[in-house]
Amino acid sequence: MKNLLFLLIALLNTSLLIAQKASKLKDVEAFQKHLNAEFANPEESPLTLEDIKKFEALEFFDIDTAYVIEAEFVRTPYESPFSMPTTTDRKPIYVKYGEAYFDLEGQSFKLNIYQNQELITKAEYVDYLFIPFTDATNGETSYGGGRYLDLRIPTGKTITLNFNKAYNPYCAYNGKYSCPIPPSENDISIGIPVGVKAYKK
Repeated sequence: MKNLLFLLIALLNTSLLIAQKASKLKDVEAFQKHLNAEFANPEESPLTLEDIKKFEALEFFDIDTAYVIEAEFVRTPYESPFSMPTTTDRKPIYVKYGEAYFDLEGQSFKLNIYQNQELITKAEYVDYLFIPFTDATNGETSYGGGRYLDLRIPTGKTITLNFNKAYNPYCAYNGKYSCPIPPSENDISIGIPVGVKAYKK
């Protein structure tokens, strides 16, 4: 009887894990579809008009749910606003909102999480958070200037970092844009081989 119970529990856990993985895959696929639609739309795309005419789809790394990470979230409520360096002389105002702690490939990492002080005045961005980061794929298979993650303010003590949704700054596609430069504190010493790849015309 005990063996049957253990078997049923194991089957239930396996089914749950399979369902969770399928849900994560669908979420990333929807993100990729949305991003491709944005880039194909002349009213939204960061691409030049010439590049939009040739655009078919962005190139993504293979989806890997091992890079969907539940990180420990630590709020940093006493940080002062600062001017974040960009690829131009523009200096948007950010606040360090918190920190994300996680383990990956046997190593421990911390990423600073930021909040744009202008965006939070808009209703749709009131809970918006931002992680600019670099990793060992930059300049090889991903954009040399690093990539970004968009997040929402978590309700608990963890925050989901889905690196499959890591995307390139707009200036990776068009020099007219001004893009935040990932701080050295947000360098991940290993490769993150998921998300959007380097843009090739």
